[in-house]
Amino acid sequence: MAALAGRVALITGASRGLGAAVAKRFAAEGAHVVLIARTVGGLEEVDDAVQAAGGTATLVPFDLKDFDQIDRLGASLYERYRRLDILVGNAGMLGVLSPLGHIDPLVWSEVMAVNLTANWPLIRSMDPLLRQSDAGRAIFVTSGAASGVFPYWGAYATRKAALEMMARTYAGEMTKTMVRVNLIDPGVVRTAMRAEAFPGENPASLRHPDEVAPRFVELASPACTRHGEVLRCA
Repeated sequence: MAALAGRVALITGASRGLGAAVAKRFAAEGAHVVLIARTVGGLEEVDDAVQAAGGTATLVPFDLKDFDQIDRLGASLYERYRRLDILVGNAGMLGVLSPLGHIDPLVWSEVMAVNLTANWPLIRSMDPLLRQSDAGRAIFVTSGAASGVFPYWGAYATRKAALEMMARTYAGEMTKTMVRVNLIDPGVVRTAMRAEAFPGENPASLRHPDEVAPRFVELASPACTRHGEVLRCA
């Protein structure tokens, strides 16, 4: 039996890269995937791949900075499914690599809004639905930048560190429920964000997102017992 048969999974940043790979793998494992991204064309391409593999998807194109839309999505999911089994907070942006004092305030605000702050209304709106599941699973994507010192990566590293604390706090609050909350650090993966940060790097030398997707299945499975942990993909 497929590992995620009959599960309902919400994935942010699902139009390309890691989010798209996770969406396709979840669908292949039997989940119905609800996909959020700003790029309609990218979502449609992922939907085509999901359907070609016999899976099903619901496309929700919007900007995660529209926090009211997140609340409306939570209400819609409740009306349709009465629950949410899996939440994957994957959406993110690099912003700019720069000395902290040189970062434009608007760039800083946008990076924080997309990469960090949007995950709070996601938790707020999806928590009641995850509690309705027999095995709710929340997974947030982090990075090694959260625990090291990386000059010029201040905006990105700060939001990842804050995201880890937010997720661990949520995990602590869920200890006595059926919800399990974890973080995953995919490591070095061939994505558009990686290419933006390292334009001279040969992408063929990097792991494809499809190679990391099975680790997300592990954390999303009803059988998963991990809680409040960071899974590092070597």
